Amino acid sequence: MSEREQEQETAGPGRIGATRPDTADDDHGGITMGGPTEVSDAPATPTTGGSWDPRSRALVSGPPAPGGAPGPTVPVRAPEIARSAPARRPGAVRRGPADPVKSLMHRHRELCERAVDPLEVAAGLEAHGVTDRTAARYRHRDVFSLAEELFARVPGVTSAPAEGPGAPERDVATRAAWSLRALAPGAACLATLGALGLTEGALGGRARLAIALAGACAALAGLALGLRNGPLHAEGRSSGAAKAYGCWLLGYVLYGEPLLDQVLSGGPDGPWAVTPAPLLGLALSLLPAAWCAHLFSLHAHRRLRGSHALDEFAAGVRPLLFGAVALHLCALAGLLYLARAAYGGGGAFTGAAALGVLLLLARLLTVHGFPGLAVGGMAVACAVEALAPALVLAGRLPGLHALAHPVDVLVMASGTGAVPAVACGGAALGLLATATVVLSRASAHNNARPVDEGPADA
Repeated sequence: MSEREQEQETAGPGRIGATRPDTADDDHGGITMGGPTEVSDAPATPTTGGSWDPRSRALVSGPPAPGGAPGPTVPVRAPEIARSAPARRPGAVRRGPADPVKSLMHRHRELCERAVDPLEVAAGLEAHGVTDRTAARYRHRDVFSLAEELFARVPGVTSAPAEGPGAPERDVATRAAWSLRALAPGAACLATLGALGLTEGALGGRARLAIALAGACAALAGLALGLRNGPLHAEGRSSGAAKAYGCWLLGYVLYGEPLLDQVLSGGPDGPWAVTPAPLLGLALSLLPAAWCAHLFSLHAHRRLRGSHALDEFAAGVRPLLFGAVALHLCALAGLLYLARAAYGGGGAFTGAAALGVLLLLARLLTVHGFPGLAVGGMAVACAVEALAPALVLAGRLPGLHALAHPVDVLVMASGTGAVPAVACGGAALGLLATATVVLSRASAHNNARPVDEGPADA
């Protein structure tokens, strides 16, 4: 056997010198020439024979099997050609926090701790400018559901009892108490007018004046007593300016029209008459005003409990406000008619009715946390009533006759009662438009719980 034949016999498969029958004629190192060659870039065990680098073996060989045998071959990408993690694009959208309500909870923690139910939390959030659209950013459908989560997550508030002066027991005695107090101003006016009628012609002017002053003081005391508690009570919100404007408006009911009549006729020439009938009707209307305010507050709270959106609550409260004002106006009109029939004529019916509506709206705004708006409306009415005789007096000066022309035209068209009707009616319409907006908010009914409604869970 020749030396070449011995090498071919001892060469194993996979050696470079191995020969195959089908490639004996064109052997070129184990590669067939002339045909397509399949080439793969995946790492694998070399098939060309010979020893190879241990590092390459470590890349393509798995961990050693038990017993020392090499593990299965697993293709692994080399580190130098591994893909790098894609970089974040500059305009990529960042995800929000996992718990968006947490930041709001920390911001309004004091509000949630003081609240006795989720409705107070919802009212407080609405007062801070949180709307249903804002609640959607916190993954809630409306402010009410957001308030329920905040109330449940703040520790310690769920066990707080719904107690306090704003939530008395529901009983008939409570309603009877403030109803009787609301009758006090009317009773004082009736007693004073009766005393003046009985002493007419029997007592002198000074004695009758003393009776009138005593009756006025008694009526004012009864008014203060009627406003001390009940649905028209506004603890710590009524200002001295509001009381002064109220006294002016009531005084104009007594003396305003006779004074303006004397000014227009060239006076004033001396003491002028009084018109007590409208004042009597207004004093008696305090009781229906209290009941209208109570019904409005009671039904507004019930509407607040059953609402699931701020817009839904506002749409339900506006008819309640209009209904309360209309009901009071009807009761006031009947009382004014009875007072005029019982005591005689005198005084403007329309102006007194407009004044009653103005005082009711001003009190509602004060009770529900908007005393500044109430004072503004009353101040406008007082300014118009004071401006009318002032313009007439100023028109007497040379060259200023045009100043008195508007008052002259108004009085010639509708009488002296048109001035308080325009003053109080315009102010009442302004307050009604304002109350339609502010009293339809949930925050307006946060602290003003209706009398004798009971606890929040009743």
